Amino acid sequence: MKILFKVFFLSILLAFITSPAYAQPEADQSARLLTLEVYDYTTVRMAKKKIAINSLLKKYNSPLVSSIDSFLNTCTSYSLDCYLLPSIAGLESSFGKHVLPGSNNPFGWGGGLIIFDSWDQAIAAVGKGLKYNYIDRGANSVEKIAPIYAESKTWAPRVRKFMDGFMEEERKMDAIFTQNEVNL
Repeated sequence: MKILFKVFFLSILLAFITSPAYAQPEADQSARLLTLEVYDYTTVRMAKKKIAINSLLKKYNSPLVSSIDSFLNTCTSYSLDCYLLPSIAGLESSFGKHVLPGSNNPFGWGGGLIIFDSWDQAIAAVGKGLKYNYIDRGANSVEKIAPIYAESKTWAPRVRKFMDGFMEEERKMDAIFTQNEVNL
């Protein structure tokens, strides 16, 4: 049973890490995958984040579920917590369900009035904006971002609540792995 679980888990992980977000322009990528180097900490960590984001976005029936790779690419590009952007979207628009029609702006960026061509463009633009206009200027936590980003004094704890939800999804995966003796 434990071997079957490990094979099942490894196949799921491989499916996630071979998506375009993790593709590498290396000639030997297929050889790397054949050697099952899924124990690489960063790869496993990002796969777990992808699964956690996918799980919650599906739970909330979010239209952002097709943009998980954009969330991960953006957090990697700008060294952001991978749960920050989806959590802001959760608070500001119920994960993209309540936005100005046609705006593709799940973050309330620019008062929600800025129009983006796609969810992916919004994710990249807001990630970049947070990095350069907030974090690089000293607002390097949700609590420091909050008074700049929103007028509400409850913004930071509510964003944190969503971030905690994503972390709980990761903890559930860890508990399953531990229960089934999968060492990553």
